[in-house]
Amino acid sequence: MSEAYITRIAKFLPNKSVSNEEMEEYLGYINGKPSKSKAIVLRNNGIKSRYYALTRDGAVTHTNAEMAAEAVKGLFQDNPGDMAEMDLLSCATSSPDQLMPSHGSMVHGSLPETGPIEVVSPSGVCCAGMHAFKYAYMVVKLGEKKKAVSCASERLSSVLKADQFEEEIQQLQRLEQNPYLAFEKDFLRWMLSDGAGAFLVEPKPNTEGISLKIDWIEGCSYANEEEACMYMGADKLEGGTLKSYKDYSIEEIKEHSVLSIKQDVKLLGEKIVKLGFAKLKEIMQAKGLTMNDVSYFLPHLSSYFFENKIDDFFKENGMEIPKEKWYTNLVTKGNVGAASIYMMLEEVFNSGALKKGEKILLAVPESSRFSYMFCLLTVC
Repeated sequence: MSEAYITRIAKFLPNKSVSNEEMEEYLGYINGKPSKSKAIVLRNNGIKSRYYALTRDGAVTHTNAEMAAEAVKGLFQDNPGDMAEMDLLSCATSSPDQLMPSHGSMVHGSLPETGPIEVVSPSGVCCAGMHAFKYAYMVVKLGEKKKAVSCASERLSSVLKADQFEEEIQQLQRLEQNPYLAFEKDFLRWMLSDGAGAFLVEPKPNTEGISLKIDWIEGCSYANEEEACMYMGADKLEGGTLKSYKDYSIEEIKEHSVLSIKQDVKLLGEKIVKLGFAKLKEIMQAKGLTMNDVSYFLPHLSSYFFENKIDDFFKENGMEIPKEKWYTNLVTKGNVGAASIYMMLEEVFNSGALKKGEKILLAVPESSRFSYMFCLLTVC
């Protein structure tokens, strides 16, 4: 088998950064009033700025596919002609612009510089970006592709706008009647961000500068034993099952806010750390590795609230990794879902700080139904 290397990384962020104070100017005020939960959520998640594919008055500036295409173009900005040599496009998102055609096909449609190539579209939530990356890694390692691109992008700002909440206020006043419902929806408004990232995966490292050798990518799901924690396009029933939007009338979709993204906050806090990071311990032991082998630890965090939870788990399980080895850009970029890990690695890769031989551990927990992806890279 061939080896596989990340040789280039690029990102795309729409418009200018949006501060905490400006958020509701872009997303709008629910019922014309400032959010009651905003200050609490922001204090816990630690985010100071994020990016929206929106103007200040809420008009859309970019589609999801357009942002992904811009990230892909960024890989080839120094050598635009190389884009014609791309032989795979693997695109992930949890927020496609449409149900059909696939997100990957729409991104490919925004890249006329490419040829007729293989396109795949892993779906999911935060782990989807890693699934897209693993597909690119595998086909290069098998020798089937020579210039594979994986990409992850999100555009969730449009479903966070105030008008997505107005139906409940006007018809049921549920935000007053059921404060928990208000929080499970409003909670995510202050977490999520828009943007895209892309990796170029090749069978040989760069002749100049650094590359990242892909040592391994491992994942696992606990959906066989855990109910859904974050969901969209469905409503959660008693007993934990999901009822699809397809099984609701148009009126019921509005009434139950079925197309909104929701988070079961209690379930999230109970499960997200202990399930996946116990699996990481197993993976590290099986591969004969310890945290002493790791130079940089890049965890995808939805909130800084979970940073200490992960750190505590590591300490309790003999996996302690000094905080100076941790890196996240959540404070400045927000939670960009499937694209977050791409954006973090892009900043580290292009920082000039990496030295050959150093190892980078990526960790992506996904609360949707508790899935996890881990990856080890070696600077070369």
